Amino acid sequence: MPSPAPSAVPPGAAPLSDDLQAALARALAGHGVFTPDVPNGAATALLPILHHLQDEIGFVPPVVVPHIARALNLSRAEVHGVVTYYHHFRDAPAGRRVVQLCQAEACRACGGEALMAHASKALGCEPGATRADGGVTLEAAYCLGLCAIGPSAMVDGEPVARVTTTAIDAIARSLETR
Repeated sequence: MPSPAPSAVPPGAAPLSDDLQAALARALAGHGVFTPDVPNGAATALLPILHHLQDEIGFVPPVVVPHIARALNLSRAEVHGVVTYYHHFRDAPAGRRVVQLCQAEACRACGGEALMAHASKALGCEPGATRADGGVTLEAAYCLGLCAIGPSAMVDGEPVARVTTTAIDAIARSLETR
């Protein structure tokens, strides 16, 4: 029996754009899953595939979930559960600039919760959202590995230690000038 065409769409799933289909194919092939249409049960590749997509296109579009599930012989719920469990994965594009503030225990003990509220006002968007102009996304991070010098942040992937409200204001100003 011949295998389905490489562009086959899982039942009930939306077709992917050519760019998204190519990105998914690269992610699957890069982690030992050679076609999205012939499941091989390589469920251990799920996290690397999700990371690959996040790194390549900046988020994991919900439309790819059924395609990944089919390729890995998993349920859509299993893939969706992993995507939504880990705060690292986005389901929509981020803003041009991304500010992450640690909200893990050590940073919260040093005022991380109040810093998040201040950052929300300074940056003009709620945590977990992107500002209306698409300029900045504010995200909660859960441990940036800088516990001893917290509260900490990441600004466009660069760590910032000992964050204060003054530092947040400076970050907000610098994001507007870049």
